[in-house]
Amino acid sequence: MPLLTTLANIPRASLPLPWLITAGQPSAEQFRDAQTAGVSLIIDIRDPMEPRPFDEAALVGSLGMRYLNVPVVAGALSDDLMDQLLAALRSNNGKPTMLHCASANRVGGPLIAYLMLDDGMAEQDAVQAAMRAGLRSAEIMAWGVAYAKEHG
Repeated sequence: MPLLTTLANIPRASLPLPWLITAGQPSAEQFRDAQTAGVSLIIDIRDPMEPRPFDEAALVGSLGMRYLNVPVVAGALSDDLMDQLLAALRSNNGKPTMLHCASANRVGGPLIAYLMLDDGMAEQDAVQAAMRAGLRSAEIMAWGVAYAKEHG
């Protein structure tokens, strides 16, 4: 199943890179579809205390995909956190990967940094891509841009 087909019903789904799906919370069936489409890594950036509709880690593991939880929490954004997120994306570069939170807002920060640092995208274009993917937080946007400028 092609990645674009996998995106069909996932909330706020976007394909900012040919191998990277950014999204809000997928359903169990959408995770099954992602696995069928070849997704090998799920990066969940919600806080462990946020409510979840099911045990995502267990489901993702049972489907043979890797599950990584790196919480992105407003007010606690750091270089160390961004380092972890970029390392996870880089470890799977070119292989179908899903980066998600509850609404796709928080995916914007790491997406901006990745697009600027690893894809060579201009700041304005990276911010626009992140906004198309669901970014609405000025704090998350500033975090992604500042990280990319400091580490670029």
